[in-house]
Amino acid sequence: MKNEYENENFFRRYAEMPRSKEGLSAAGEWHQLKPLFPPLGKKTVLDLGCGYGWHCKFAEEQGAARILGIDLSSKMIDEARKRNGGARICYRVCGLEEYEYPEGAWDCVVSNLALHYIDDLEAVFQKVWDTLKDGGVFLFNIEHPVFTSAAGQDWLFADDGSILCWPVDNYFMPGERHTNFLGCDVVKYHHTLTQILMGLRRSGFLLETVEEAKPPRQMMDIPGMKDEMRRPMMLLVRAVKNTGCL
Repeated sequence: MKNEYENENFFRRYAEMPRSKEGLSAAGEWHQLKPLFPPLGKKTVLDLGCGYGWHCKFAEEQGAARILGIDLSSKMIDEARKRNGGARICYRVCGLEEYEYPEGAWDCVVSNLALHYIDDLEAVFQKVWDTLKDGGVFLFNIEHPVFTSAAGQDWLFADDGSILCWPVDNYFMPGERHTNFLGCDVVKYHHTLTQILMGLRRSGFLLETVEEAKPPRQMMDIPGMKDEMRRPMMLLVRAVKNTGCL
């Protein structure tokens, strides 16, 4: 993974985003993601690409016994420790691909808006399957393939500045995409819907929930939010490790 989040300019602009300032309440997908969490009381939780640690803090508030948040960015981890520290939360600078994934260690693995930075997604799926306990839940939010397919990841605009449509291009050509995000050249990876969902199946997971994120009604007055109804930006998935189904 290329780590744009260590770039000072990028990180400063990221800190100005509403979800960075206000946490989960400002995340348009939270009203859909929150109900997908399993009961976390006395459970162990691993957060892959934890960012500011909002989901780690949520897990602690739900009674989780032990929480580990990992992120490749030391800046993110420093911020997580300041904003969302806790007696049962540990933060560690570590990439998703470098983490050791101890076998059968976690009841729940969560990842929010980090997996589209991974090239070999199925390899990570397999590692997550290995590190979950039997019956454990893998819950993640990834940028939707409709959103990631075209390199620019932006609307097409008319001459008067109005939005025409969202381009979908090179959909069946997975791989690296360079896009401009917060004023920086950011490398992401496009994966088709088939690759994501069947990759989970091949890794042994039982798919329980697949949802496309839509902003809640109470956010519709925020500028630009109504346009989020014109195409899906995020894909939410809940999968379970159930060895009895193998």
